Amino acid sequence: MTCTLHVAWDERLTDYHFGPGHPMAPLRVELTMRLAHEFGLWSQSGVTVAVPAPAADADLELVHDAPYVAAVEAVSRWAEHPDASEGLEGTQLRVARMFGLGTEDNPVFPGMHEASALVAGATLAAARAVWSGSAGHGASIAGGMHHAMAAHASGFGVYNDVAIAIAWLLGHGAERMAYVDIDAHHGDGVQAAFYADPRVLTISLHEHPATLFPFTGLPAETGGPGAEGAAVNVALPAGTGDAGWLRAFHAIVPPLLRQFGPQVLVSQHGCDTHRLDPLANLELSIDAQRAAHAAIHALAHEAAGGRWLCTGGGGYELVQVVPRTWTHLLAEAAGQPINPGTQTPAGWREYVARRTGLQAPERMTDGAPAEFEPFESGYDPGQPVDRAIMATREAVFPLHGLMPL
Repeated sequence: MTCTLHVAWDERLTDYHFGPGHPMAPLRVELTMRLAHEFGLWSQSGVTVAVPAPAADADLELVHDAPYVAAVEAVSRWAEHPDASEGLEGTQLRVARMFGLGTEDNPVFPGMHEASALVAGATLAAARAVWSGSAGHGASIAGGMHHAMAAHASGFGVYNDVAIAIAWLLGHGAERMAYVDIDAHHGDGVQAAFYADPRVLTISLHEHPATLFPFTGLPAETGGPGAEGAAVNVALPAGTGDAGWLRAFHAIVPPLLRQFGPQVLVSQHGCDTHRLDPLANLELSIDAQRAAHAAIHALAHEAAGGRWLCTGGGGYELVQVVPRTWTHLLAEAAGQPINPGTQTPAGWREYVARRTGLQAPERMTDGAPAEFEPFESGYDPGQPVDRAIMATREAVFPLHGLMPL
C-alpha cells in the first residue's frame, strides 16, 4: 500500500539514559535507527525525518500534574549540581521519591527533564504530522513510555509521551481515538489517563499481572463510569508463544477497532515479548512481532482512515531483538516492508561489532513461521490462551455490541 511517514528523530533522544547497567539503554534506539538507515529507509519516497522540539510544560500538563513536572525539573537541576555527583541526598532524595524518581527503575540523571521532554516532543511531532495530514503515518521510536502516571514516574517512564499525544489530538478535534499496546507489560499509564474517557479505546495485550510488573491489566478492568468498555485487557499466560499470541491479537483487536472506528490509531510496539528478552516471560519471535506490526498497519488503513501513530516501548535485548523488530516496524510504516529472509546490511553488522563487541544477527528473521489458528476455528477451554481470550471477550465485547463467541 502507498504510505507517507514522518519519523521524529534526533540523536539527542539517546540522552534519555538512566545510567550504566540500566535495562533502558539508549543503545537499542541508536542501533535501530542505524539499521533503518543502512536499509535506505530514510531515502524512500514519502518518508521524512525531522528533528522534533521538546514538549513544553503546557504540553506535558495535558496529562501530568504541574507539581510533578516542577519536581522533575527541580530534580534534574539538582542532579547537575557537583554535590549530587554521588546521588541525591536528604531532602532532595525525599522529594524525588515522592514522585517516583530516584528509584531503581527511575534513577535521576542530569538533564532528565530535558531528555524526557524531548521524547514527549518527538511523539507529539509525529502526532501533529498525522493530524495535519502532512503524513499518513508518524513514528516516534524513542517513545512509548506507557507506565508514567499523572503524578509520578513509573517503569522507566518519566513523561507518558503516548498519553500526551493522545490528549493533544483530542484537544485538536479528534473525537474517537484507539490505542493498541503490544508490550509485554500492561499499558497502565495510558489506560489510567483515559479510563473514564469514552472517546479513547485502550487495548493492551500483555503478560498476566500475576507474573509481571505492573501487576495490573486484568480483563475486569474495562473503564470508568460512563466509559464502560473503553479499557480492554488481554492477560496472557507466561510462556505464550507466536501461535497463541497472534491468535489472541486477532481474536480481540480487529473486531473492536472495526466496531469503534477511531479517527487515529496509536500503537505502542514494545518488543519485550520476544523469547530472548531478559525482563519478561513471553516467547515470541521476530517474525511474530513483524506480523503484529503489519496487522496494526493494515487496521490503521481499514479502521482509522490510514491515520497511524506508532512508537517504540519496552525491549531489552539490545542487539539481537530491538533493532530488527523496530526496523521492521519502520519499514512497514513506510510502506516498504522488509522480507524477513533479507540479510542484515554488512555495514550495520560491522558497526554493531565496533560499538558493542557483540555479533549482530545476520538476517531479519528468527526463522519462525508466525502461523496461528484463528479463534473462529473453535474455542478450546482446555487451552490457557483461549481462556484468556474468552475472559476478555466476555468482559468487553457486549459493551461494544459484539458477541463473545
